[in-house]
Amino acid sequence: MTDGFVLPPGGGQRLGAGGLGVTLKAGVQHGASASVFETVIGPGFDVGAHLHHGAQEFFYVLEGEVEFLAFEPKVRTEGDWREWESPDGRTVVRGGPGSFMFVPAGCPHAFANPGPGLARMLFQVAPAGHEIYLQELADLVTRGRPFGPDAIAELRRRHDIQQLTPLGGRR
Repeated sequence: MTDGFVLPPGGGQRLGAGGLGVTLKAGVQHGASASVFETVIGPGFDVGAHLHHGAQEFFYVLEGEVEFLAFEPKVRTEGDWREWESPDGRTVVRGGPGSFMFVPAGCPHAFANPGPGLARMLFQVAPAGHEIYLQELADLVTRGRPFGPDAIAELRRRHDIQQLTPLGGRR
């Protein structure tokens, strides 16, 4: 039998780059069935609409406001996902503390911080291992050498992330 662990506030492994600060709370190295993160999202950060064929995700807003999308739109456009509408009329939702989003595998989804302040979320991905992608992304962004969109596209492809709209959202 293996013991569990307790982390103090702010505890965990720091990951992240750009407008997304991520602290890994538990993941694949713990034998966990899911990876759990605390994320701090800078104003204007937009992950863009995307999907994962083999993972489900859970998002819970702790502070600030976040715009959420979790549906297949009537029409997938390459522009701003905030303009998408589901066949039954659902649109993007803005949520504050206590708001929750569940994303089943294969479901297009996105989140963004409309600003002006920071937002903070608890974020869980099952199965575990999403932290490997986040660390590779942080390494790519912070390594000090130029990189292009092809490098990020290849990284996302290797980690089962199908990007549907651009990172940063609005064109």
